[in-house]
Amino acid sequence: MSRHVRALLIVLVLVQTAIAHEGPPFPLFVDQKVDRYVVSLWTDPDVGDALFFVIVNGQVPPDFQVQIGVQPASGRLPEAFYAGTRESVSGQVQYRALVHFDAEELWRVRVRLQSSEGTTETIATVEATPPGYGRWDLLLYLSPFLAVGVLWAVAMIRKTKRRTGEKHA
Repeated sequence: MSRHVRALLIVLVLVQTAIAHEGPPFPLFVDQKVDRYVVSLWTDPDVGDALFFVIVNGQVPPDFQVQIGVQPASGRLPEAFYAGTRESVSGQVQYRALVHFDAEELWRVRVRLQSSEGTTETIATVEATPPGYGRWDLLLYLSPFLAVGVLWAVAMIRKTKRRTGEKHA
């Protein structure tokens, strides 16, 4: 068996099926009217530390705060709240919160908006997904393309050697 076939077999054996969400955050809801605010909620809900982004359109009071509450839909844990940190991104008001999911399951997410003008909230659900391989994801996902590139390069080298061999004969 050639080295290339063995290498391809090793890659195929080691590659696992990617069932988790990988990549940029996705919306749970966009431009939802929550009392006097228009809010969008984006997340990357990996088990472990999950990122949530709350985007608030329009003017917000100076004392405006965002909290994200999460609880398993099964109710096996009490609801835990995490404070959002304000960020100014491209002229919009955005709050970023790092939330902890301990298991791959359906979670209820409560977005609480608080200020001196009052408190309002909305609820969504999200399924926590298994975490990826971190920095190794890129290498894992590039490996099929790298394998095709190596096979193409080997074929081109052989073709060149064959042509130069024919000219010398």
